[in-house]
Amino acid sequence: MERKTIRLSKEERIAIVHFNRPEALNALNTEMLVELDGVIEELANDNQVDVIIFTGEEKAFVAGADIGEMSSLTAEEGRKFGVLGQRVFRKLELLEKPTIAAVNGFALGGGCELAMSCDIRIASEKAKFGQPEVGLGITPGFSGTQRLTRLIGLSKAKEWIFTGDVYAASEAEKAGLVNKVVAHEMLMKEALEISHKIASKAQLAVRYAKIAMNRGKEVDMDTGVQIEADLFGLCFATEDQKEGMAAFLEKRKPNFQGK
Repeated sequence: MERKTIRLSKEERIAIVHFNRPEALNALNTEMLVELDGVIEELANDNQVDVIIFTGEEKAFVAGADIGEMSSLTAEEGRKFGVLGQRVFRKLELLEKPTIAAVNGFALGGGCELAMSCDIRIASEKAKFGQPEVGLGITPGFSGTQRLTRLIGLSKAKEWIFTGDVYAASEAEKAGLVNKVVAHEMLMKEALEISHKIASKAQLAVRYAKIAMNRGKEVDMDTGVQIEADLFGLCFATEDQKEGMAAFLEKRKPNFQGK
């Protein structure tokens, strides 16, 4: 399928999704959201991909949702656009394969919301984060009010959203939004190193762990540990569990097959 706003590349078992609307600072419009939806579906079903990195072309990761497209929307059209973004980002969040946002520049509004939908966020020292929507007369619309609260806490999230301020990568790391800040020229190297480390592990176990954490954060502790127990038990039905433990006992490197 031909894509106009997203470029996809692969390195061994790592897929890299490049947001590619540099003339608009990679702003999210309907076309880009639809293409992203298709890419997520494609990679979910690609048995040759274990980890997915998301990054932006040129100066921006994703500068936000496309204001030109949003400016003339009616209330119903605005809601429909928001639901589209929410659906695609939720699909990204629930993707069983681990995801990494390699944030190379502006990650504002929808861009910050997109980064928050990934499992891990690595930021260039040049990256900027924020939810500035109230300065445009709108709220965050792609689940920012929900994910930011869960990631940095209610009080801090209210400060970020009510003021609409933009924050340096170091401030985002301090708030707990970003896992790690690196020199700009080291961003993709760092993201790839983490990706290859994850890809070297038992992939079914990685995916079960992600499912347990994603489901667990939305339920009470007792339900969460039941979810964990079920998935922990499933690991013992895999060939990777047998191989991993045999390799440990035999003092050798495991050869996981994702089975």
